[in-house]
Amino acid sequence: MDHVYEVPSGQSGGPTGVQHTVVNVPTEPTRDYLVWSLCSFVYGNIFCLGLAALIYSVKARDQKMLGDQDGARRHASTARTLNIVATVLASVVIIVISIVVPIIVIAISLKNHR
Repeated sequence: MDHVYEVPSGQSGGPTGVQHTVVNVPTEPTRDYLVWSLCSFVYGNIFCLGLAALIYSVKARDQKMLGDQDGARRHASTARTLNIVATVLASVVIIVISIVVPIIVIAISLKNHR
């Protein structure tokens, strides 16, 4: 059996060029972690990590405003890391204080009652 291929009207039967369409999809804006840095600076500024995180957050925001997305991502990543470390250290200090202080108070009160 012979197969007959028909070319739809309006198209030539010869080789055709491939057309490419470029679509620019806007990427998600870089986060600068400024609010988290402010909280780390005010509430958990252990070893000045909150201050360093705040500085890098401001740098990330500045780079984002200038259109330098790579620079903004670098500074934001550093700010995020510093915020994580500051948050963990502040949490550990709060937990240790909330455990150690009652133990010391109980020990002193038991010592005074003897």
